[in-house]
Amino acid sequence: MTSSADNEAFVWIWLPEETEPVVAGRLEADNGNVLFNYGKSYLERVRDSKSAISIYEPELPLKQGILPLLDGLSMPGCIRDAAPDAWGRRVIINKKLGLKGAGTDTAELGELTYLLESGSDRIGALDFQRSPTEYVPRSANNVSMEELIESAARVEKGVPLTPELDQALFHGSSIGGARPKALIQDQGKKYVAKFSSSADLYSVVKAEFIAMRLAALAGLDVAPVKLVKAANKEVLLIERFDRLPKGAGWSRKAMVSALTLFGLDDMMARYASYETLAEIIRRRFSDPKDTLQELYARLVFNILCGNTDDHARNHAAFWDGHRLALTPAYDICPQGRTGNEATQAMLISGDNRLSQLKSCREAAHNFLVSEEEASTLFDHQQAIIEKHWDEVCDEAELSEVDKKLFWGRQFLNPFAIER
Repeated sequence: MTSSADNEAFVWIWLPEETEPVVAGRLEADNGNVLFNYGKSYLERVRDSKSAISIYEPELPLKQGILPLLDGLSMPGCIRDAAPDAWGRRVIINKKLGLKGAGTDTAELGELTYLLESGSDRIGALDFQRSPTEYVPRSANNVSMEELIESAARVEKGVPLTPELDQALFHGSSIGGARPKALIQDQGKKYVAKFSSSADLYSVVKAEFIAMRLAALAGLDVAPVKLVKAANKEVLLIERFDRLPKGAGWSRKAMVSALTLFGLDDMMARYASYETLAEIIRRRFSDPKDTLQELYARLVFNILCGNTDDHARNHAAFWDGHRLALTPAYDICPQGRTGNEATQAMLISGDNRLSQLKSCREAAHNFLVSEEEASTLFDHQQAIIEKHWDEVCDEAELSEVDKKLFWGRQFLNPFAIER
């Protein structure tokens, strides 16, 4: 039982190359589930040969009527991808219900309320409105980084936000993840801004910056990043790849998470695997061979840098209505570890998720990678990390304490580099 009265919402979509959305259909709450059906006007676009794509197939094909949910899901995965995760839900809980801390029960509000109360500049090409005819974006004016940091700190403490700070942080409430973050625009580019948390035991934002920079140097397709300072704190800015400037506006690129590709929800995410993702890539992606090699390189780098948080929401694909294409990598963030042995969030092959190059070698054939190619890739990435370690750490102004903490523990851990 939730306290929310929201039982319907209308889905608006930015079609490819367009800067204004059109209404695509309706969501309704039904006995604990969220169901979707396309609107008549949207389906007529298909018949009239106007541009219209499915939100995602095979989950929501362009058909009349209420579309059935996949087995085990309570709402379509491609809709859930556009919903806020832990951090955004805390911001909305704070805004709607006042004094709330980290232990807040997010079930106090219904799923449609989270969709309708979160910011409109969400990841991908969807937004949600209470009206099927009038689109009113929920967004905030650009605010200072200091205001955003103050807002994030208050939410973490469960302190209600002032109206000004509420608007400062609300804009980023629609994006995923558990860490404090916001959305900003600066000098003609859009960014996801990630802040340090009061619970951090080391510089998490610097660790992610270092990993993302080294990944780019190793030849991976990754989102550009930069570190800035505000209120004497580091802020990681990750350039968005789902927005393209067009004239005076922005077009949006439709995206789905790997979790949606698998047809799983968060409770079933432990069954997600690189092996299955590789099978989907072979069947449904454009440029499957190059994509498989890119995914394999990301898996190897995750292990070498200690990113064990490679769950299925941290992989995504662009969707153009026909084919899928891997997005640039994001959220490559080394995780704290006390010992050597570690496991990846996604299975690598079979039941094996051990964070070792040995696991990658055994799985190479799934990615159409030979053993010789795998060995060459291992050598290349390890050499890049060793060669550029000092300069990237200096770029991040990493302290000697954190530098020693990361090296040999997260980055190039002895357990990880066993072949």
